[in-house]
Amino acid sequence: MQYLFFFLLISSCSYDQNVKEADLIISSNKVILMTGNEQAERLSVAVKNKKIIWIGPQKKAKHIQGKHIDFGNQAVLPGFIDAHGHASYLAFATQVANIASPPVGTINNIKELQAELKKFINGSNLKPGEWVMGLGYDDSLLAEQRHPTKDDLDEVSTEHPIYLIHVSAHLGAANSLGLSLANISSETQDPPGGKIRRYENSSEPNGVFEETAAYPLQQLAMSAYKDPIGSVKKAMNIYARNGITTAQDGASSPETISLMQAADAQGMINLDIISYPIGQNGLDKNLDSINFGNYEGRLKIGGIKLILDGSPQGKTAYLTEPYYKPPHSESDSYKGYPLIPQSEVSKWIKKYADLNIPIMAHANGDAAADMLIKAVKDADINSDHRTIMIHAQTVREDQLDQMKELKIIPSYFSTHTFYWGDWHRDSVFGEDRAMRISPTKSTLNRNMPFTVHNDAPVVPPDMIRLLWSTTNRKTRSGKVLGEEQKISTYSALEAMTINAAHQHFEDDNKGSIEVGKLADLVVLSEDPLSISPDQLLTLKVIATYSHGKEIFKNEK
Repeated sequence: MQYLFFFLLISSCSYDQNVKEADLIISSNKVILMTGNEQAERLSVAVKNKKIIWIGPQKKAKHIQGKHIDFGNQAVLPGFIDAHGHASYLAFATQVANIASPPVGTINNIKELQAELKKFINGSNLKPGEWVMGLGYDDSLLAEQRHPTKDDLDEVSTEHPIYLIHVSAHLGAANSLGLSLANISSETQDPPGGKIRRYENSSEPNGVFEETAAYPLQQLAMSAYKDPIGSVKKAMNIYARNGITTAQDGASSPETISLMQAADAQGMINLDIISYPIGQNGLDKNLDSINFGNYEGRLKIGGIKLILDGSPQGKTAYLTEPYYKPPHSESDSYKGYPLIPQSEVSKWIKKYADLNIPIMAHANGDAAADMLIKAVKDADINSDHRTIMIHAQTVREDQLDQMKELKIIPSYFSTHTFYWGDWHRDSVFGEDRAMRISPTKSTLNRNMPFTVHNDAPVVPPDMIRLLWSTTNRKTRSGKVLGEEQKISTYSALEAMTINAAHQHFEDDNKGSIEVGKLADLVVLSEDPLSISPDQLLTLKVIATYSHGKEIFKNEK
């Protein structure tokens, strides 16, 4: 056993006797390299000019000149990588009303939602006519089990236009003034890929909008965004305190890319951001002006994003079998719907693949997954394309076989098991389908790379809860949703570090602690590999380092 430990140690470390000084030398009795050894090791890591230049025994590290920090039994890991999220949207979320239910917010019913909005209006000193926005309401957790309507929101204010974004970000609700400003009336037709919900037996909009139907209101309401660059700085602090060293802006627009560039120019961004502009909205007209794959400052355009369907918790995801309980005014045969047709999906996949532009496609329902699989297969891609199926909540076993053959990487929204697991089982999918949402073990059994994510700010970018959810699969009620899909803590960490780096074409310089890689590190209060999975929620982020610089330190 001692020989085996020594072999593992020397195989993962670098003994360069010429290293005399470094900018920073970090030591810990619990270093998790993420290079294959599923045990923490007693090591030191030396950093110079943003990169790791030496890894070795703590005794030898004492001879290296530089700033020494010893974390003792606190664990040192590669920095967490956001496999999918929305950095600019998280920034925006810091400036609007939090109308989420526990544990993210405090809202349990529509009266509490109304009270929170009134409190926000009074506290924000808004002038009549200025937009009021709220983020995160969840009809599945409200006592009324429904969306707030324009009547509910008119009770909050008739002087302010109001627009609320559903927790999924795929639906929204507005008051009468908001509808009027957006010129939406009983004569307004449903747009392609969206629905305007109506009062029963009427064409009059009830204030609730699905998918593309919500876009006009959301664009108008964004005028409430008063301090965009300041909000970017707040978002970076949120990422850093959650141990994230590379974040993603996974549905960018030219405006949000410009915002991030401006924030970076002012020194507001202290970690890496990878942007994926939406590729089905005319992006092809501007391809020549986009620098794909290269960092400019702390920002990189990583590829393009396609959105194929909606949200399972909002019941707009596109399924092959009907929803267990159909949503508002829909028949028992309702299966959701695609946002764009198969011909469009195939066209865009082929176009971007031929240009060697990485593709990330949102596909929650298994019917949407079929669309992506068909498009990738028809495109006959020969390059190392690493096409990502974002969310992949309901992929079937036969689809996983096809995805492996086509080298499509699933990125699972595995915190769904906690936030909406009970809702999925009891209302969205029924028990059999719900038990295998985010099928991580099935994917692992096929030796396929996969990642996991929070989709922040749909839920907070809490990487500890993501780790716990992926390994435990417990719902809000404490029930396990799919025992057979549980995976080990180490496998979950791989999905949050080295696999996420691979997904972003960055595994050559991120995702593991190795000489030559960037010094992106996170320090945790304990070794996650030495505690039981059900204790993982007790972990705390102690410090975060990006490019060798401390960007967060827990002062408690």
